[in-house]
Amino acid sequence: MSTVAQYQEILASKFDKSAAQGVDEVFQFNLEGELFHLVINDGSYDLIEGEHDDPSVTLSLKGATLKGLLDGSVNGMTAFMMGKIKAAGNMMLATKLTQLFPA
Repeated sequence: MSTVAQYQEILASKFDKSAAQGVDEVFQFNLEGELFHLVINDGSYDLIEGEHDDPSVTLSLKGATLKGLLDGSVNGMTAFMMGKIKAAGNMMLATKLTQLFPA
């Protein structure tokens, strides 16, 4: 199973449409070389394999860290402060991820 397929399943079960109303952003993920991006567009989202040419924010982290963020066992701010998540671009947007996909 591809990384994208694994995350598609997890994200589909957690997505909060109301939190995504009026949001039009692209989250680029780099999981140790595996690239995919999440396009949030006014109450819907799409998960696409590969690199986006102009993401709102790029997050570099390990797969285990991302899974922890999504299941609530990892605190995003703590992981960021400990260097487990690196962000480039709109860093405040990264904090919205847990609202869009609550644990």
